[in-house]
Amino acid sequence: MPQSPLLALIFMAVAGVAIALQAPINSALGRSIDSSLAAAAISFGVGFAALLALVALGGEAGGIARVATLPKWLLLGGALGAFYVWAALWSVAILGVLTSITVLILGQMVAALLLDYIGAFGLVARDLSPTRVVAALLVAGGVILSRY
Repeated sequence: MPQSPLLALIFMAVAGVAIALQAPINSALGRSIDSSLAAAAISFGVGFAALLALVALGGEAGGIARVATLPKWLLLGGALGAFYVWAALWSVAILGVLTSITVLILGQMVAALLLDYIGAFGLVARDLSPTRVVAALLVAGGVILSRY
């Protein structure tokens, strides 16, 4: 796939729409089966099946075979994703979609500021500039405005 910043921006915008849709759909699933944890498991199962099909169709099944050779901490992403799916589907019924997504973005921004600053996981370190901090503070204001 080409390394295009425009394409990356488009994909992330579409992913943002997907996250906004995913939370209330999964919340409805949880209410339908009376279990937020089971709903999260079902959601992950469907996602796993979809990704497995794409891996097979893309001829990248060899990547799955290499999982046994990886440092185990690299597998934490799946657990973090599972927590996100459960937390979102549980929280959206309480907070609503707007506040849930806004506070999600705030959490992402705070973590991203830190991860960028320290250059975590082999990323290029980026300055903790006042502009970037203000961006996070503006989202924090958005959390307050979305709720009250």
